Amino acid sequence: MKNNCYSIEKRLWLRLFLLLSLYTIIGFAVMLLSNYVLVLFSSPISTWILGRLDVIFAVYLIFGFIGIFYFYWKKPWGYLNEVISATEIVYEQNDHTIALSEPLREVESQMNQIKMSVLLNQQAVKEAETKKNELVMYLAHDIRTPLTTIIGYLSLLNEVHDMTKEQKEKYIRIALDKSERLETLINELFEITRYHTNTVQVKKQPVDLYALLSQVIDDFYPALSGKGNTTQISMQDDLTVIGDPEKLARVFNNLLRNAASYCYANTEINIIAYKKGSHAVVIFKNHGPTIPSEQLNKIFDKFNRLDEARTSDTGGAGLGLSIAKEIINLHGGEITVQSQAEEITFTVTLPLSNKS
Repeated sequence: MKNNCYSIEKRLWLRLFLLLSLYTIIGFAVMLLSNYVLVLFSSPISTWILGRLDVIFAVYLIFGFIGIFYFYWKKPWGYLNEVISATEIVYEQNDHTIALSEPLREVESQMNQIKMSVLLNQQAVKEAETKKNELVMYLAHDIRTPLTTIIGYLSLLNEVHDMTKEQKEKYIRIALDKSERLETLINELFEITRYHTNTVQVKKQPVDLYALLSQVIDDFYPALSGKGNTTQISMQDDLTVIGDPEKLARVFNNLLRNAASYCYANTEINIIAYKKGSHAVVIFKNHGPTIPSEQLNKIFDKFNRLDEARTSDTGGAGLGLSIAKEIINLHGGEITVQSQAEEITFTVTLPLSNKS
């Protein structure tokens, strides 16, 4: 902006110099022409004018220069008023562009860029506020649901004194299950907050992908067998990545849990891993309802879940995929998702170890 102001000042001085020069040349030319014409006429008036022609020219220059300087003195103030008025438009929440005088075109361009940045920032603030409100709403829902169940069953245990032992054990088991669900939610909230505040340390080391994925699959076998689902792993030999094994296990655990939650019963979940350049690519593929594109675009957002999952026992807190994305970003990798023809595919890319 400072350079632009300097450029405008130079142009104004140049125009002033050219205008004064032109004004002086025109006046001098008129004086010479008058001198030539008046010599042709031998009259008292022409003789009087000829004798005072230099004075007339001096008066012409004085008043002309005063007028020109006054005009150019007012011009910067006019430009200043234009810029001041334009600054009010900058912060208006509309798409009106700023239009300034021709010498201020560069300033006009920069002010329009500033206005665009302001509009984008205002939009980002609104979106952040909306997301915050949604987060509070989802959080209140996810905490209230298990909490209401716990209070309900504990109240029954407290009020109904002739309850059978089997009923008491059932209600205690349900209350305990909901308490554990609530604890998981709170732990995930703390975890995602730590990732956002950059307080998580990643202890990178060579990680055998096959061993890690096999361990995750073994841990999930009971949950998968309940729906008749199976897993099939297919990968290249000796795939070793650089990463934190505990945190990568969390990523693959979340992806497998997501696949198990939203896949059709009695279907196979495929896990594929292969080398691509200096990276390893890990794919989780399952068969289930196609995810709508608008849902797919925000699938890694906090508290995002398919609508039907929010009231089901299979749906988590909606933080698993968000945590997975944060972990992969910390490893310098990438995670993407596709869904079409009743097939959901998550693709994870991670840097390979030098040994691979």
